[in-house]
Amino acid sequence: MIAKTPKAPYYAVIFTNIRTEIEEGYAETAQEMVRLAEAQEGYLGHESVREGLGITVSYWSNREAILAWKQQTDHLLAQKMGREKWYESYKTRICLVERDYEFCV
Repeated sequence: MIAKTPKAPYYAVIFTNIRTEIEEGYAETAQEMVRLAEAQEGYLGHESVREGLGITVSYWSNREAILAWKQQTDHLLAQKMGREKWYESYKTRICLVERDYEFCV
């Protein structure tokens, strides 16, 4: 589903990753991270796909909200588990969305 975002400007955090073969706890943790992010002040939505390469884009109202999410206690633990078990490699990019437009049927 395409996230409903407000009028620009806002921020996008792009998390691109390659998984290991370890599944233990991953799906449950991913669901919990979505639940917690949705409750975080400044969260605007997200989109996520995986077909070999995983890409999750989360949208935030400002940089302070992104920093608060990065420092959220359960998210810190999930980041640690990701480095130790679930990700072979990853890259995070933080972008200012200056303009967006859409087409809907």
